[in-house]
Amino acid sequence: MPRQLSIAAMALCTILVTPSTQAGLKDLLNQGQELLKQSTQSQSSSSTTTDLDNDTLTAGLREALEVGTQRAVETLSAQDGYLGNPAVRIPMPGYIETASGLLRKAGLGSQVDAFELSMNRAAEAAVTEATPIFVDAVKGMTIEDARRIYAGGDSAATEYFKTKTYDQLGEKFKPRIEESMAQYGVTSAYQLLVDSAGSKVPMLGGMSLDLTDHVTEKALDGLFLMLAEEEKKIREQPVARSTELLQKVFGN
Repeated sequence: MPRQLSIAAMALCTILVTPSTQAGLKDLLNQGQELLKQSTQSQSSSSTTTDLDNDTLTAGLREALEVGTQRAVETLSAQDGYLGNPAVRIPMPGYIETASGLLRKAGLGSQVDAFELSMNRAAEAAVTEATPIFVDAVKGMTIEDARRIYAGGDSAATEYFKTKTYDQLGEKFKPRIEESMAQYGVTSAYQLLVDSAGSKVPMLGGMSLDLTDHVTEKALDGLFLMLAEEEKKIREQPVARSTELLQKVFGN
């Protein structure tokens, strides 16, 4: 490896594995951007060597993002991952949510709770579909993708995933949501709520509702919100808490 690239790799290694450092991923992103720039300038005459070094420098970012996405999915797929987190809890559809107070006053609190529970349980069961899609997105990350994330804002990685995976996630989520909705009785819980409301809340009568679309959309919103939170954690935590892969890639 040419001397300039050796120095760049050693500098990034120091950032990643020094236990006492207080630098976060934000510092890594800044350093990585500069190192990529320096390595490109110093090796402009040899694109093969530069690409190899850029891949090495980007490996740490890929690993950090893979860990972050896995944590987000694991958090949401746990029992009450959606239901127990007010930030991502799937609410009842708009007009029903608006009427929820009336429904509870009418003695239908248990039916409201059952409907909310069933929707959130369906999302918790379906969100595991995201893991392989996110992993593929990380593996497919190019040098240019990494550069944009290095140069981007605090949610640059989340926006990368949203651009690359949102449509595919929706396609994967819908059938799993439908399956989970049947398993957890979402439709039957909704119908029980509507039937029980009867004349007490007339606004519920005769209104059509695509529960699959509602649960899918809110499940994805919650997933990307959690992913943004994980990205923030990764940026703020000392990068010395690296994985074995980071140590292997940058340890020499």
